[in-house]
Amino acid sequence: MLKKIIILILVFFLGVFSTSIYANLHKEMPLNTVQITEQVVKTPSDRIKENQIEVYSNRVVLDIKDPEWAMFTATGSMEPVLNENSHAIEVVPKSEDEIQVGDIVAYKSQYAEGTIIHRVVYKGNDEDGTYFVLKGDNNPTSDPGRVRFSQIKRVVVAIIY
Repeated sequence: MLKKIIILILVFFLGVFSTSIYANLHKEMPLNTVQITEQVVKTPSDRIKENQIEVYSNRVVLDIKDPEWAMFTATGSMEPVLNENSHAIEVVPKSEDEIQVGDIVAYKSQYAEGTIIHRVVYKGNDEDGTYFVLKGDNNPTSDPGRVRFSQIKRVVVAIIY
C-alpha cells in the first residue's frame, strides 16, 4: 500500500514539474516562423467610438481623423475576413502603443514585395524594443521575422462589405 502512495505522489509531482517546464519553454515566441496549432483569433480593439458614428436614413457618417481607403489583392491569407472584394478604412498609427494583439495592419516586410495586410498575433519586447508577430488568419504559420513599428504603415479601423 505504501508503494502505491509513493508512486501516486511521484506521478503528481512529475505532472506539476513537467507543466512548469512546458510553460517556461513557451513564454517567448521564436524569432522566425511560429507554428499555430490552435486557431485563436483575438478581435481588434474598438478604435471608432459610438460618438464618432452617425447613422441616418440616407447615409452613415464616421468621424475619423485622416482616414485612408483600402482595397485588397487576392491572396486568400485573410479569408474569410478580407478578400479581393473587401474594402476598408485605415488610419496611420502614431505610436507602437496604438498597435495591439488582434489589430489588422498594413506593413512592409523585408521578405516580400508590396504591402501585406495581416493580423497582430503577438506583441513583445527584445533588445531592439517593441516588435510584433503577424499572421494571415488563413495561413498555417506566422509571417517570418519580427515586425517593427517603423514597418507598420496603417491599421484597419473599419471593414466595408
